[in-house]
Amino acid sequence: MAGALIVGAGPGIGQAVARRFAREGLPVALIARSKETVESAAEAIGSLGVRAVPLTADAADDTALRAALDTAAGELGEPDVVVYNAAVIRPDAVGELPLRDHAHTYAVNVLGALTAAAHILPGMARRGRGTFVVTGGMPEMKPQYVSLSLGKAGVRALVELLDTEYGPSGVHVATVTVGGVVAPGTAYDPDDIAEHYWRLHTQPHGQWEREVLHRAGPGEAR
Repeated sequence: MAGALIVGAGPGIGQAVARRFAREGLPVALIARSKETVESAAEAIGSLGVRAVPLTADAADDTALRAALDTAAGELGEPDVVVYNAAVIRPDAVGELPLRDHAHTYAVNVLGALTAAAHILPGMARRGRGTFVVTGGMPEMKPQYVSLSLGKAGVRALVELLDTEYGPSGVHVATVTVGGVVAPGTAYDPDDIAEHYWRLHTQPHGQWEREVLHRAGPGEAR
């Protein structure tokens, strides 16, 4: 049975999105770098009465990521929806990080999403359906978060490219841009943010959105 596949299934948005899809009865494949993290997430999803498949891979390692994607498809079938939520989030100023650190951060934040898309979207296009959502952020670039700003700008460009390439074949490609620090009980509660992913997946074709911005309203805690 096909279902949802979450790349970057750590605490916060990744696991909240997994729970949201599981509540609709979809089996979920979970990919994270840490075995402990992904097995804990799978146990929580399993308690909702659906099958959860825990897999480990570093999103920056294209060979390992592709192998995990293949294993997920072998266990659950080709996914109906893929969420790419992996990211390296840290403060860094201009000139602060060496090139190799920038390269690794970009590999996780953007190139892993490209690897996942290139591996999965052609099959979705052949079937004429599917959803691919990338977690974005940084609606405005911030000089104290250079590597993250570059990565989230890259995510927007990638989503636009993928939408142009695969949208006409029936694949909904979108990004959920989160405008603040994710924390339970705040305006950036991960369970609230997860609702965007489900809504994007279930949108009628004529109402597709390519980007959803989740941002605190006036007077709300950021």
